[in-house]
Amino acid sequence: MDFVIFIVAMAGLVYGADFIVKESERIALHFNISHYVIGATLVAFGTSLPEMAASMMASYSGKSDMAVANVVGSVIFNITLVLGLVFLIAKKMNPKRDLFAQDSAWVIVPMIVFFVMAQDGEIGRIDGTLYLLLMVSYIIFLFTSSKEDLEGEIDNELIKEKFNWGKSIILLFIGFVLTIGGANFVVDSGTNIARVFGVSEWIIGIFLISLGTSLPELVVSLVAIKKGNPEMSIGNIIGSNVANFSMVLGAASLVHPLTVNFLTTKFDMLIMVVASVTLLFILANKLYNKAGSIFLLIILALFIQNSIM
Repeated sequence: MDFVIFIVAMAGLVYGADFIVKESERIALHFNISHYVIGATLVAFGTSLPEMAASMMASYSGKSDMAVANVVGSVIFNITLVLGLVFLIAKKMNPKRDLFAQDSAWVIVPMIVFFVMAQDGEIGRIDGTLYLLLMVSYIIFLFTSSKEDLEGEIDNELIKEKFNWGKSIILLFIGFVLTIGGANFVVDSGTNIARVFGVSEWIIGIFLISLGTSLPELVVSLVAIKKGNPEMSIGNIIGSNVANFSMVLGAASLVHPLTVNFLTTKFDMLIMVVASVTLLFILANKLYNKAGSIFLLIILALFIQNSIM
C-alpha cells in the first residue's frame, strides 16, 4: 500500500507544481513582475511551508536540534540537489537578471546572521524577531530592485487569457495543497518503505525529513525549467533559503528558543557554507550549466557519504 501512496503522492506533487508555476506566470504578467521575483516570494514562501511547519512543531516539542537540522539540511538540499538537477537538465539558461550583482548578498548574509546569532549557543525570541524583520527587508528589496521587462518570459497563451483573481487564488491554493500534501505523504510512505528494507531510523530522519521538506522546491523548480522559466527556478531556491533562515528559524524560535551545538553538527554546517559559497561562484561566473551542476552534485555526494559512513 505504501508503494501506491508514494506514487500517487508524487503525482500530486507534479500536478500541484504545474498549477503553482502557471498561476504564478499569470500573476507576474498581470502586475508586470519578473519571474525571478515571483519565484523568490510567492513560490518560495509557499514551498517553504513544510520546513516552517516541521521546525515549529519540533520547537514546540522541545526538539531544537531537529528544528535547526531541518533548516540546515533543507538549505543544503535546495542548493546541491535542486539547483544541481536544474543546471543538469536545463538545455540553456540565460537569466536576464544579474543574479550575482543583485542577489549574491542574500545567499550569504542570512547564513552569516545565523552564525552570529548562534555563537552563544542559542537563537532566542529577540533573534527570531530580527530574523522576521530580515524577511521583510528581503521582500522590500525584491520589489524595489526588480525592473526587468517581461517580454519573452510569458507563455503566449497566457497573454491571450483574461486575468481572474478568484481563479488564480483557487488554483494556487490547490497547487500548494497538492505540493505540500504530496510531499508529506511521500515522506511518510517513503519512511515506511525504508523501514521494510532495514534502513536505520537515523538515516531516515536525516534524509527523508530534510529531503522531504525540500521536495516542493525540487518539483516546482524542475517544472519551471520545463516551461522555460529559469529565473523562477533560481529565484525559488534563493528565496526559499532566505525564508528557511529568516521565516522558518524566526518563527520556530518565537515558539521556543532554539539551542545550537556547533561541535556535534560541524560537518553539516561546513557543507552548508561550502554549498553557499559554491553557489556564489556559480552566480559570479554564470555557470548555469552541467559544469555548475557537477560542482553542486559532488558536494551533495560528500554530504551523503559522511552522513551514511
